[in-house]
Amino acid sequence: MFTGVLGNSMLWKAVDRGIATYECINLREFGLGPRQQVDDTPYGGGDGMLLMVEPLVAAIEHAKSRVMSHESRVKIVLPTPRGKIYKQSDAKRLAAEVDELIIVCPRYEGYDERITQWIDEQFCIGQYVLTGGELPAMIVIDSVVRLLPGVLGGETSAEIESFQDDDETIEYPQYTRPADFRGLQVPEVLQNGNHAAIAHWRRSS
Repeated sequence: MFTGVLGNSMLWKAVDRGIATYECINLREFGLGPRQQVDDTPYGGGDGMLLMVEPLVAAIEHAKSRVMSHESRVKIVLPTPRGKIYKQSDAKRLAAEVDELIIVCPRYEGYDERITQWIDEQFCIGQYVLTGGELPAMIVIDSVVRLLPGVLGGETSAEIESFQDDDETIEYPQYTRPADFRGLQVPEVLQNGNHAAIAHWRRSS
């Protein structure tokens, strides 16, 4: 699932420019028994299967062993409905403070709650249910990597945009040619070259 996202656009450019690298770890490699089992029925009954704590912890410890020798700043993240709502301020903090980000991707009906003892932060990307944690993981990766210096190219590309100051502010409306499209006009203030007036319009929009 990750190949198409991590291999395109700015996420690929981050790799091409030597700014970021990605590695996907298959939980099955740490499964138990001849069938490499990674899930089991929940204690107390209930529908569905839960990811087992043993393969999850083994996978996390394997991931950490690949980076800890570099004395990197490592953070382990779990996408889950129980986590706090993920915001731009979180992406900025992770981009600035973390060298290595390990993201656990839950599946099935969830995970053995004991896994949270190995987790640094839990995030929720919205109040809806997905099949697994892969899409939330890709969202976190995209939001963090694009903030790394040199990824977007423009010096202020990641500074003048929505949610930068307080997780609430939305970037001003923007327009490009033509100035008139089927009677829909670009605001006159943006066409007159008065930068002070343009800045005022953008602040008030």
